[in-house]
Amino acid sequence: MVIFFIFGFALPKEVSKRVMKEVGKTFELSDFTMEPVQISEGLNEELPIKISGQNLFRVIKDSATIGYAFTDQAPSKTAKFDYLVVFDKDVKIVNTKVLVYREDYGGEIGSRRWLKQFLGKTGGDHVSVKTNIDVISGATISVNSMTKSMDNLLATIGILQQKGKL
Repeated sequence: MVIFFIFGFALPKEVSKRVMKEVGKTFELSDFTMEPVQISEGLNEELPIKISGQNLFRVIKDSATIGYAFTDQAPSKTAKFDYLVVFDKDVKIVNTKVLVYREDYGGEIGSRRWLKQFLGKTGGDHVSVKTNIDVISGATISVNSMTKSMDNLLATIGILQQKGKL
């Protein structure tokens, strides 16, 4: 049984179901809760990615935080794609997934092989196609967009950890 407290979850029902399924699969759980991480307006102004109460969640099992889940959208050539990043309790990336890709080209960024480059990254890491992330021919816009989104997320996580919020 999955119980979650995602008040006003901004994602469509289909996407939120995929988030819950992927989080459960990542932690090998069927019974857990997800509670929004609340950030003050002042702290949010410092963050590269704004935490809205609808995009960063604590994953809880038996009253203990076992990890975190972040979901957002990133731009592709003409549309946006939905993605999920799952962190363990130490806020290290343990799973990434492109949930919905809405373009004819560039969908290769959803491959496990490409996404595994982000595994193990933490708030102290930086990612860039110029230094440590492989590009994909034919998916340049999506690769750059996902990599920039991930770098901004890692910077945000780093700040939240420094401020004692995670």
